[in-house]
Formats: sequence, C-alpha cells, structure tokens
Amino acid sequence: MIKRAKAERSTETGSKDNLTEFTCSRTMLKTDRILALDIGASSLKMAEFIPLKSGGIELVKHSISSLGLDPHADAERSTYIVSTIQEMLAEHQIKPGPVLISVSGQSVFSRFVKLPPVDEDKVYQIVAYEAQQNVPFPIDEVVWDYQLIGGTEGDLDVMLAAIKGDIIAELTDSVEQAGLLPDLVDVAPMALYNAVRYNYSDLDDCTLIIDMGARSTDLIFIEANRVFSRSIPVAGNAITQQIMREFELSFSDAEDMKKAHAFVAWGGAYEAPPGEVADKVSKSVRSVMTRLHAEINRSINFYRGQQEGGQPKRILLTGGTSVIPYTDVFFKDKLKAEVEYMNPFMNVAVADEISAEDIGRDAHTLGEVVGLALRRVLTCPIEINLMPPRVVSDKQFRKKHPILLAASYGAVVLLAVWCVYFLRLSQLGEERLQLVQERVQALQAVEAQLREPEQMIQAVEEQIETVHGLIEKKSRWAEVLDEINRLVPEGVWLTSVTPVRERVEVETPEAPTRRRATPERAPTEISGDITSIEISGLGYTDLIPNAQPIYGLRDALRESRLFSETTEIDRLPPVPANTYVREFRIMLQLEEPLEL
Repeated sequence: MIKRAKAERSTETGSKDNLTEFTCSRTMLKTDRILALDIGASSLKMAEFIPLKSGGIELVKHSISSLGLDPHADAERSTYIVSTIQEMLAEHQIKPGPVLISVSGQSVFSRFVKLPPVDEDKVYQIVAYEAQQNVPFPIDEVVWDYQLIGGTEGDLDVMLAAIKGDIIAELTDSVEQAGLLPDLVDVAPMALYNAVRYNYSDLDDCTLIIDMGARSTDLIFIEANRVFSRSIPVAGNAITQQIMREFELSFSDAEDMKKAHAFVAWGGAYEAPPGEVADKVSKSVRSVMTRLHAEINRSINFYRGQQEGGQPKRILLTGGTSVIPYTDVFFKDKLKAEVEYMNPFMNVAVADEISAEDIGRDAHTLGEVVGLALRRVLTCPIEINLMPPRVVSDKQFRKKHPILLAASYGAVVLLAVWCVYFLRLSQLGEERLQLVQERVQALQAVEAQLREPEQMIQAVEEQIETVHGLIEKKSRWAEVLDEINRLVPEGVWLTSVTPVRERVEVETPEAPTRRRATPERAPTEISGDITSIEISGLGYTDLIPNAQPIYGLRDALRESRLFSETTEIDRLPPVPANTYVREFRIMLQLEEPLEL
C-alpha cells in the first residue's frame, strides 16, 4: 500500500568524529516558531519553540496531557488524540500550524544491520533489499526510512525504521483533524537520541538511556559514533495492571493509586513502609521493575554480544514512569552504573515566562519534543522521517501555494488590466458612437432638406428619359421610312405607308386565345407595338423591257437588316392590256417590333 525510500545521504552520520556536535546549521524557518508533538501511548506532549540567532532553540510554551484511556484497551485512540490536541491548543493559546511529530518506539519496527563496503550509488539498492528481508510486513504496506550510522573496519551500520501504513496514516489524520499540519514524523527514541547528543557533550563511555513510558520502555545505547535502540514491552502500564489485580480496581482507580502511593520498595531486609496500601503498591512496583531489569540485562548482553558494544557506564532516566520514587536508586544498584535523570534543557533555553518549578517537574518527559525541534534548526545525527506519501504530497502542494497564489494574483491582475482596457475601449467606443450619431443626425437633417430637390430632379430625369424614349422611337420610325425610301427603285411610286400594329383577339369560352398580326380589323385588343408596315404604290408593268421594279422592291426589302425575309407582295391585281402601270401592295415584316 505505502512505500517510502529516502535518497542516499551525501554525508553519513557515522563518518563524524564527534557526534555530540551537530554537523551544520539549517536555514532559519520562515515562521518564527517551531511546534513539536510527541504522541505517546497514554499521553501527549506538545511544545512551542523559537529559533535563536545563535543556532539553538528556546522553549516558550509546553503542555502535557493524558489521553484518559487504557493504553491496552481497544478504544479508538484517534478520537481521544483529536480532542486532546484541541484542548491543549486552546488551554495554552498555541496557534495551529505545521507540526513535527514523534511516534512511540513500540509502534515502529527497527533493525540495525551491517552492510559491506559498497559504492555510494549502490547503498540505497542494498538498503532496500535489506528492508525487504528484515521488515516483517509486506514492504508495500509500510512506510520506511533508513539512516547510516557508521561502522567498524569499513562496514556500514544501517538503522532501518518501518511502521505500518495504516497506523501512521491514522495518527497523521488525527493530527490534521485537530487543526495541525504534519511536517515531519520522527521515531521517539531517535528524537530522544538527538536531544541527548545536543545536550551532553561528555558521553565518552557507553551510555544507556532508559525511556520509561506507559506501554513500553525504550533503551538507547550511545557509544562513540554508534547508536542502538530496543523497545521492551514493560513499563508504567504494567505497574497499573499489577495494582488492578492486587486491589481489584478499574484502570483509572489503579492509575490514581499508583500516582498517590507508588515507589520502588527496597526489598530484602529493609523495613516495610507504613500502611498496607503503600506496602502492597511498592511491592507491585518493585515486581515490575525487577522484570524490567531482567529485560534490560538481556538487551545489554545482546548489545555487547551482537553489536560488539561495551558495558553501560552511565544511565540516563527519562519518561513519565521514571519519576516513581527510588527508580534511580533501584537501577543504580542493579546495573552497577551511575544513574541520573536526563535534562533536555542543558543547552536549550527556556523562556522566562516558564517557571523553574514547571520546567523541573516536566523536563523528564520533554526530551522527544526537544529532539524534534532541533530537526528544524540543525542537521541532527539521526534524521528519520516516516511521513505517509499522501501527507508528503500534501506538504509539497502547500509549498507550491505561494507560487500558485502568485500566479493566481498575476492572473487576477492581468484580468483586471484587460477589464480596465476593455472598459476604456468601451468608453471610447461609446464616445465615438455618440459623435457618429450626432454626425448622422446632422446629415439626416441635411438629407431631409435635400430630399425635395432630389425628388424634383428625379421627376425631371424621368421626363427627360421619357422624351429620350420618344425621340429614340421617332428616330427608329424615321430610320424605317428612310430605309423604305432608299430601297424604292426607279419605276416605282409609293402612294401610302401604313404601320400595322399587333392585334390580340379577346378570349372567350368558346374560342381560345390566338395571337396573330393581320391588317384585318376585328374586335381585338390592340397593343402599341408595330410588327409590320403596309406600303402601297404603282409600278411599271412587264411591257417595258427588263422592267420588274415591283419584284425588285420586294427583294430589296427582304435583304434589308430592318425587315424580315417573310416580306411579301400582298396584292398585285391584274391590269388591262397595253397598260404600262399597275397597282401593288407589299406587307413588310419588321425584324424587331417598333414602339410608337
């Protein structure tokens, strides 16, 4: 389901000569505060820091709150986490924002493996293979990360950390629902390791950190440039369970009794404490502490045998359960080493607003949040990040928010500029349109004044055109008469020239309409078109040798461009003998009708 692999680090932690000094300073945060949250099995620790110009950090606010449920119960923890975070934010007036998170070491599977000397570009491939071999879950169902922590004789020691994807997704979702933005997910033992390295510069021999929580106790071995951690499922909740069985109480009542009466019994020949309740509670505590000591001894032997480590010379106690009275005395006696409570504020400033009493009471539980805050100002010796891919993608998207906002702002500005431009164009267009309309109105007034003269001119032009038409028609008629006169030969005299108009018979039901052109008069409708001309006259007869002028006239008329070849002599009556002149009538057919 989920897989995360870190790119190879260019600087290996194990290559440092002195891990007590943090390697390089980070760029200061864009914001003026750092928010850290440690999610334990039964409680939450939240702290707000500010980065200092010197490169360190200063605690300005902190809050510790119980989740109010049995760490071993099946209750839905996410609801309690959300409500508790919201109460802590409101009570201490902490503004929501990006938050660095650490999760319990018991929730994380960790392994320390050795790698042979390899090229730097092949480290990740080998680590990925080792992760598949060592993580007891399908690799695609976990979020995992690794850290190179040095080694001996050229070998590389690698710490693998993996957490099931659904577990880390539930935690980050709860943090988001409470109003915070997960920015990094660290493992509590590693955050604690970074805090110890920053605050303790005199860790020459092997040092063992015992972080006693509610469900588990984390052991962190620190020796030179090496680190090894292990989680033991024996802690404060085991004491509460023992008290529940001894007194037949509920979890909450047993927890209250532990807080009121718990201390580590001296054991052996020591005198029992006064009061039966205190005596039984102290013996329950010692019983659990004895079991824890046995597990710690086995872990020390494993570290010395399998990791080639040394015997711890110094013990640093931390965690909520570690404050049970005489815990330090018990482990000093059992482990034969110097035991002290870890102080995560040896090199970390504390704001004046926080009283010495408050910081003294809570310091032993704030090591993880100090280690988280250091991740934001320094390059720490161990930098594990188990952020789910979805949260990583959301974080990357948030980083792009300023660019997107700038782009959106630019788009809005550009749109506004275009809007102003188009509005200005619209105003100019309206002004131009108004000028044009005023000009049109002025021209319309002139047009109205010119309309009457134009009408008069048009009427005169129509009259002129009519006159031109009449002249043209008269000219054509004159042309026809001139053509006839030109074609009349000698020996022929014209007595009449009569135009024949086209006649159309009136339509009746009995007789359909017929169209014809004849000189006969009949009850018809007469059009204005002249289609033929009737000419009458006299001409010499055949008694004159070589004289046929009438037929010559007919032929000449047929050849004319103005008359049709259908032109024919229509009447040629016989004449008495010895007569030299005879009458004739020719019907001329025009090529084109003639209007008069």
